[in-house]
Amino acid sequence: MTILVILRIILTIVAFNHKDLLGIKDLSKEEILSILDTAKSFKEISKRPIKKVPSLRGRTIINLFFEPSTRTRTSFEIAAKRLSADAINISASTSSVSKGETLLDTARNLEAMCPDVIVMRHSSSGAPHQLARICKTSIVNAGDGAHEHPTQALLDALTILDHKKAIEGLEIAIIGDITHSRVARSNLHLLAKLGANLRISGPPTLLPPAFERLAEGYSGSVMVTPSIEKALRNADVVMMLRVQLERQASAYFPSLKEYSYFYGLNKKRLELAKSDVIVMHPGPVNRGIEIASDIVDGNYSLILDQVTNGVAVRMAVLYLITGGSSANAQKEVLER
Repeated sequence: MTILVILRIILTIVAFNHKDLLGIKDLSKEEILSILDTAKSFKEISKRPIKKVPSLRGRTIINLFFEPSTRTRTSFEIAAKRLSADAINISASTSSVSKGETLLDTARNLEAMCPDVIVMRHSSSGAPHQLARICKTSIVNAGDGAHEHPTQALLDALTILDHKKAIEGLEIAIIGDITHSRVARSNLHLLAKLGANLRISGPPTLLPPAFERLAEGYSGSVMVTPSIEKALRNADVVMMLRVQLERQASAYFPSLKEYSYFYGLNKKRLELAKSDVIVMHPGPVNRGIEIASDIVDGNYSLILDQVTNGVAVRMAVLYLITGGSSANAQKEVLER
């Protein structure tokens, strides 16, 4: 066994040592790889007739969602149950926040019931960070405003690795509503840290100034351009983003029809990318606006693979944040 192999094993065992998962920006490359390695171990569980291991038996996971969600909330619940944890779902409409209780008081009351993890989605950037400061319970950010969505970036990376085997050196185009996208920010931190070259594109009104500065010090590069054609040319991966009208207080483009005409992904534009390109989208998809239906359902699309990998990644996050290690994850999967 070489020194490099031994070093990687050591890093994998000790790489994740956080009470909370609040964003990708705070993670090192080794910590990211530790989560991805653990997720790879858990992927096999979803293919079994009985999709369950006792890794988190007796643990309690609370999903506290203040924004609508299908994929993220459901996959966190499934992830908890496949690890044999008890999962409780709370939405804004069914919580005491609707009666005037503050978010922090809600969190304190939930913590008094001794859960192990609170998974939180909120429309305000930084809301999970507030909870993490006052709670001893582990907090997982399931999306906060336009800030970060760490587990989405992790499942995107896992999906890319499944098909491209490595991320370093890939040309990855991220196109759409960049200004309001927490997915774009988390993916920039993760993919650039792992050595990818990113092309960030969208209407000029939806491209934050100096966005590329977020990648300063990373091994990968970031190019920001309003030209979708420039972003797509010879791309290995194309990641389209939803137009987030619910976060837009003013008009950033004349109409959805014009947005689709100038920035929608269709077959002709996709021909600019490499012949083995893969197409991704975090969902929900607005068919015919940011991406054509024939691409969503076509051979290049990995959108449903992303959803599948979301369960494995969230299993890995819950497992690691409650004290498990990547090395033990593989052992537990093999023994069950």
